[in-house]
Amino acid sequence: MGKKNWIEFDNQEKKSVETAKLDTLNKRSKINISKQKKGKKGKTITLIGGLGTQDEILLKELLKKIKVFCGTGGTLVDKNIQLQGDMVSKSIDFLRKEGFHNL
Repeated sequence: MGKKNWIEFDNQEKKSVETAKLDTLNKRSKINISKQKKGKKGKTITLIGGLGTQDEILLKELLKKIKVFCGTGGTLVDKNIQLQGDMVSKSIDFLRKEGFHNL
């Protein structure tokens, strides 16, 4: 295969679009992080609420990133993020790295 057929991919454009989307989140809103055991058959979950947006697409992107960071499963229920396990400290670390400071 010759050099002329080689295509270089630049991911910088995609990264800048992702950061622009996450910048639209209200990072000054009060975020509630708590763990809950009630009603989940004894399993512990971490609830993250009050992210300050109603856009489900932005919340799903944030959920995907936080699941990768914490190494756990999770879901989006009623504009709140639910993570499996006791991930309070890891989620606080992640949100601070993303620019949320009102935890």
